[in-house]
Parts: sequence; structure tokens; C-alpha cells
Amino acid sequence: MADDVEKYRAVLQRCPPGHYLHSSSLHNLAKSLHVRFKQRGVLSDLDEAIELHRAALLLCPPGHSDRSSSLNNLAGSLQNRFKQRGVPSDLDEAIELLRAALLLRPPGHSDRSLSLNNLAISLRNRFEQRGVPSDLDEAIELLRAALLLCPPGHSDRSWSLNNLAGSLQNRFEQRGVPSDLDEAIELHRAALLLCPPGHSDRSSSLNNLAISLRNRFEQRGVPSDLDEAIELLRAALLLCPPGHSDRSLSLNNLAISLRNRFKQRGVPSDLDEAIELHRAALLLCPPGHSDRSLSLNNLAIGLRNRFEQWGVPSDLDEAIELHRAALLLCPPGHSDRSSSLNNLAIGLQDRFEQRGVPSDLDEAFQLYVQLSYLSHAVSHMDLAAAKSWVTSAEEMNHDSVLVAYQTALTFLDQHVALLSSSSRHFDVVRMATSSLAMDAFSCSVRRGALTTAVELVEQGRALFWTQLARLSSPLDELSLSGDTGAALKEDFTQLSSRLRSAFDQSTEDQSPQIRQITMQWDDVVSRIRMLPNFSRFLLPPLFSDLQKAAEEGPVIIVNASQYGCDALIVHSAEDPFHVPLGITRGEVSELSSEFQTLAEQFGASDRQNKLVSILRKLWDCVVDPVVQALRESTDHPHSRIWWCPTAEFTLLPLHAAGPYEKNRDNLSDIYISSYTPTLATLIRARQRVSRHASTQHFVAIGQANPGRGKELRHVAPELTVVAQRLLPVVSLTSLADSDATIQGALDALSHNQWLHLACHGMPNRTQPFESSFAMRDGPLRIKDIIRSNWQNLEFAFLSACHTTVGHEESHDESIHLAAAMQFSGCRSVIGSMWSVDDEVARLVVSTFYRHLVDDSGRLDCTRAAVALHKAVKKLRRSKIPLEQQIVFVHIGV
Repeated sequence: MADDVEKYRAVLQRCPPGHYLHSSSLHNLAKSLHVRFKQRGVLSDLDEAIELHRAALLLCPPGHSDRSSSLNNLAGSLQNRFKQRGVPSDLDEAIELLRAALLLRPPGHSDRSLSLNNLAISLRNRFEQRGVPSDLDEAIELLRAALLLCPPGHSDRSWSLNNLAGSLQNRFEQRGVPSDLDEAIELHRAALLLCPPGHSDRSSSLNNLAISLRNRFEQRGVPSDLDEAIELLRAALLLCPPGHSDRSLSLNNLAISLRNRFKQRGVPSDLDEAIELHRAALLLCPPGHSDRSLSLNNLAIGLRNRFEQWGVPSDLDEAIELHRAALLLCPPGHSDRSSSLNNLAIGLQDRFEQRGVPSDLDEAFQLYVQLSYLSHAVSHMDLAAAKSWVTSAEEMNHDSVLVAYQTALTFLDQHVALLSSSSRHFDVVRMATSSLAMDAFSCSVRRGALTTAVELVEQGRALFWTQLARLSSPLDELSLSGDTGAALKEDFTQLSSRLRSAFDQSTEDQSPQIRQITMQWDDVVSRIRMLPNFSRFLLPPLFSDLQKAAEEGPVIIVNASQYGCDALIVHSAEDPFHVPLGITRGEVSELSSEFQTLAEQFGASDRQNKLVSILRKLWDCVVDPVVQALRESTDHPHSRIWWCPTAEFTLLPLHAAGPYEKNRDNLSDIYISSYTPTLATLIRARQRVSRHASTQHFVAIGQANPGRGKELRHVAPELTVVAQRLLPVVSLTSLADSDATIQGALDALSHNQWLHLACHGMPNRTQPFESSFAMRDGPLRIKDIIRSNWQNLEFAFLSACHTTVGHEESHDESIHLAAAMQFSGCRSVIGSMWSVDDEVARLVVSTFYRHLVDDSGRLDCTRAAVALHKAVKKLRRSKIPLEQQIVFVHIGV
């Protein structure tokens, strides 16, 4: 190849400017220098190639037949130089050149696939550098389009498969959606089949598949994925001998996989080999190399692992110095900065624990505090780093612990914003949230920051509903901000409506549009925040805002955390009042499991004593201490209170707690209980007022014979009772049997403000967005309810089983049927915590609606809690089992 460079240099000298072969001579010499750079790695070859490509491009003005390939050539060389030196302007220029080249290769052009791939790779590189999600999403869309142009048999198919797979893997690393990783593995397998032994791309294809398998092992822990990855990486390394441009990458990949296997199986030789491979890889990444920071971190982690195993101090000292060097290469704004800060902080903490030098611990927390100044879009790696800070600060009882929680919850909010347009991401959100908000609440209480406790627990729960509620924010005040405000209100309303109707419908065909709408929505929100008095628009509310939830009566947050269980009583005009609870998170969990098991067996007479025992324990450990505190304040008996439970408390019937002894009051004898998933939900319900105040439109829907499920004998009598009670006061429509279809129900709800629904409730404990009401032609699911844009719902009585039952593990997301109705606009909802006897439902309904009508003869949804209270009280005089007396709960105003 050295001969080729000199040969083409000689040709260029014989073809001076003006010569008809000057342009092609520039191109040939540049190409040969590029090839020689790849073989020998001498940067001056690459610099010269770039200057030659620039000169060649000047000879291809707009309209020239070679302009698109000339743009591509210059972009390719700039991209390679970016990889070597990491200068951002090289990459930005490459992307602009590749966009221009793609415009010159419209659909049907033979090189369109190549151009789509090139632009996508550059966008992916920029994403890796700066972490902007839209770069990666655009790259994936371009790569899907490119793959369609490379059908089986096409010479570029393997390359195209690999590129798409690599980008999906990047997106998995950022957002943690498992389907991205599974698809990447299948694409990499297909690509490898097209690279048999002897193929020039075989080593990179082996590496790519191995990395995906390793990632899946890290996520799911299947040993065969890791063993296969190691075999593939050994094969790849043999194809990258000393001098090969991919050798450093190959050494690092094999080393990381061996390190993972050491962690799983503890074979010392795996770790020693990994460290030697990491050392060899680092030698191939000299200062200035784009992978140097990664290589420094990898070797440091290997040494730290060995220190943890054998305790040799020099391993830890070397690891810390390597982590320091890596951090210098990840300045503020770099997408790997948070991981790098976290790595160095962990190393310093390890050394503090070994030697007790205070300066190590101080420096570790100074590094963690820098996470709170992160400036790029948040990935799940950033969230992991913030959670690491939380764990360390809790363990060391460090003063930064509250800032750590605040940072982690801010990251969580941003991370979930990327994922909340689809229920398919629910598990990712569930894993990301875990117990963060409840632990933050506990920490704030322990530190006496009671208002902060309320803010943080509010910020980290019901994240799906919070994101979706942002699309329904009332904007009447915006209209008062002149023409700008009115225009922004119009844009916000329109974009929000489009995003909401797209919930859970994003196919790959639609994702570019959804991404575009999301970016426009974000931009409109940013512009609204620049208006006077709107600086906190859609930001997590402050305590002064959240206090408004208690305007009609106190709200009691009951929290369960690994660090302790507490209640806070929130009043409308004073600081929260702390009530310590005499129960641990483990005991709450046990009580909740016991109750869930019991609830499945309700109906058997011997279950009553067990139920009473659980309600007594709830009273003694949780509810009675709260009642004592309420009695000391001004909350008089028979007034209303709202429960806002977290964690496993959400599964327990707090409203029914009591001593259950003669001459002693149970909770229901003292206060009228309601529930709310979050304080913000209750505030939104209070602020919402029906626009059609003159005529009240009520629909009663009954489905006694769904397509599947047993017949409900008392549905027809129940609808008759509703009609008898309400016909004199409202405009009432009934839908029953063949009319009670999915579409029939959806249409009825868009024309009525009041709903009574008697049917089977079908909770789905593993896929909660699939929970449904059983209609004649199939399930009316939560996701269908979310997509509907009902304007004026006031109230819903859900006379169905399990309407407040959500996901079996993620209790704090409150994804259940009653919450879906509340989110869709119902200010007040009656739901059920377990199976309802339909004869009992009929008896409750009869008394309930008599008390829902106010003195002026109109329905008033703020009377729902009192009406339910009176209906249940009447039940107690009959022989109805206790569990049926307490099955219904009120949620909302």
C-alpha cells in the first residue's frame, strides 16, 4: 500500500489543476492514504487525505455528477479523524456533508442505502459523544430504511444488519428496553451468517454479536449467553493480529466478558487474563484516541475487582489513578461523565473503607455532587450513577443524601419522559423507579425536612399518570399572556392531543412522527416556561402547591421504606405533621401478602376472624396513631380524610381498620375515608369543574353477559335501581347487553359526565394496561380509556370486581381501572378492592344514589364519599359478610 500512495502521488503531479483527471487523481491519492492510515494508524495520512478530499469537493459544485460521492468521501475521513482525536466539529461537519449527500440520492438511486447507512453511523457516533436521544432515534429510522434496500443477496446486507443492530443496542443501553436488545441479537446473528471464515468483516461481526449476548447476560443472567460471547470474542481476536485497527476493541471486549464470568463463577484465571487483555488494549489507545477513556475505565474496574477478591492495595491505588485519567477525558456534557464520576467515587470509597483516610471519602462525595449539574439528556446509566450516590450517602449517613435523592428523582422523571408513550416500557419504568421515592420520603423525615418528604414522594410515584396528565394540563391562564400565550396554548393543546391518542400505538412506521411531535411538544413547553409566572410549568410541584390537596380535609401519606415506616399528615395551612409508625417495611409486606391470600378466599365463613385480625393490626400499628394525631388537631369527628398510601400499604384496606371490639370505635365510626394515588391527582380533580352545569347527563352501562365470563344475575336489577333513583333529576341513558359494547361505551362516555358501570372487572396483574371492563364484544382496556379524550367526566361508580387492583409488584404506579377513570377526568370514583357480590352491589347502589343528590335536587360528585359511607353503614345492619361491607372505596374529591 505504501507503493500505491507514492504511485498516486506521482499521478497527481502529472495532472495539475485544470487537467481533466485532476479531480479523480485527488480522490485516488486520498483513498490510498486513508487505506494506509487504517493499516498503520499514522494520523498525518488521515489529515492529508482530508485536505485532498476538500480540494476534490471544490471541483464538484452543485449539479456535478460526482458531488454526492465526493461529499461522502470527505465525511468518511472526517468521521475517522473524529474517532482518533475526538474533535466534535469534525463529526458535526461530517453529518452536514452526509445530509447533503443523501439529498442527492433520492429513492431509487443505487447508492441510497449506502448514504442512509453513512448518515446513521455518524448520528450514532454523535449520540455516543453527547447523548442526545433524537440522534439515535433518527439513526435507527435511517438504518431500517437502508436495510429494506438491501434484500437477501445484496452485497451490503451484512453491513446494514450490523449497523441497525448496533444502534438498537445503543438504545437498549440508554433506555433499557429489552426488545431492542433481543432484536439486535437476531440481526447480528443474521449478519454473521453472511460473513463466513475469510470474510473481511467477520471479526467485527463476531465482536458485535458477542457484545449483544454479553449485554443480555448482564440483564438476565443466562450463563450460556456469556459462554457463547467469550467463544465468539476469542475467535474475533484471532482475526485481529497486532497492527489490526480493531485489535484494541477486540481485546477490551474479551476482557470485559471474562471479568463478567469471573464475577459469576469466581475462577481467578478469568480475572487475571482480563486484566492483561485490558493492559494490552490500553497500549493501543494512546492519548488522543477516542476510546482511551473507555479503556482506562475498563482496566481500572478489572483491578478494582481483583482488589475486592484479594485485597492487594496497589491494585486499588492503580485503579483510582486510571479512573482519574478517564474522568479528565469526559468533561461536562460528555455522555459517559456520570459513569466515570461514579467509578472514581466507588474506588475512593473502597480505599476509605480499607485505610480510613477522610480525604478519600470527601473526594468521593465531591464527585457525586457533580452529578447534580449534568447537562446532557439523561440515560439509564446516569440514573444508575445517581442511585449509587444515594446508596453510598445512606450507608455513610452523608450530608449530601437529600441532594442525592433529589438528583436521582429528577433523572428518573427525565428518563421516564422518554418511555411513557408506550405501555411496552412499563417494566423498564418499574425497574427504574423501584423504592426510590419511598426511601427519599423516609430520608427526608429522618432529617426533619418534612415538606421535602412530601415533594419527593410525589415526584417519584405514579410516573405514567404524571406524564400522561401533563398532556391534559389546563391552560386557561395562558390565554391571559397575550397573543404569544394564546398561540402557545393552541400548539400545546394540539400536540398533547396527538401524543395522547398515539399512546401505545407507536409502530416503527409511526415512530418518526411521534418523535417529531414529542420534540415539538418539548419545545412548546420550554417556550411556555419563558413567560411570566410560568417558569415552573409542568415541573414537579412544590409543597406550597401540594398543600392545596388538603383544602377540604387532611391528606395522610402513609409510607413504607426499607429505612422505616412513617405517616405525614398534610394540612392546607401549616407544615406536615409527622406520625412514626410501629411497623417495619418487612411486616407491612408480610401483612399485605397475608391479606392478598385471604382476599382470594373471601366468601368462606371461617375467613372473618382472619380478616378482623388483619384490620386490628392495621389499626394498632398504622391507623390509630394517625387518628390520635388528627384528634389533637382541629379535625372534628365525622369529617373527611384522604389516605395516600405508598408501597404495600396501597394493597391494605386502611379505611376499614379498627379494634372491632364492643364499645370501641372503628375508623369508619370516626372519619369518612377517601383515597388518592397522589396529591397532584386530587388537586387536579378539585380544579376541574364541569362545563355543562345546566343539564346533567348520566349513562348507566350494564353488561351481564360478556363474550367471556359467567353471567351476572343482578346487573339488570341494579340498572333499574339506578334509573329509579336518578330519572327524576338527570338526563339518563342506559346501555345494556347487546348495546354495551366497547365502542358503545366509549361513545357514551364522550357525551355524558356521569357513569355507572356494572360488569365484570378483569385486572391484569402482570400487564396492567391490559386490565379491562368486560363488554359484549370484548375487553374495554385501560389503554383504550387513556387514548379517549373525554372532556367533562365528573363521576364514575365502577360496580365491578378488582377495579383498584394494579400491577403485582409496582403498587406505586397505580395502573388500575379506577385510576384510569380518574385520569380521564372523573373527579370522583367509586371502585372495589376485591371481588364484589353483585347482590351486595345492588343494595349499596340503592342507598348511595339517594344520598348523592343535593338539596337543590342535583347530583353532586363531592358528596360521593359521604353517600358511600351512609350506604355501607346501612349494610352493617344486615347479615352481609364483613369483607363485602368494606369492599368499595372512594377515590377523589
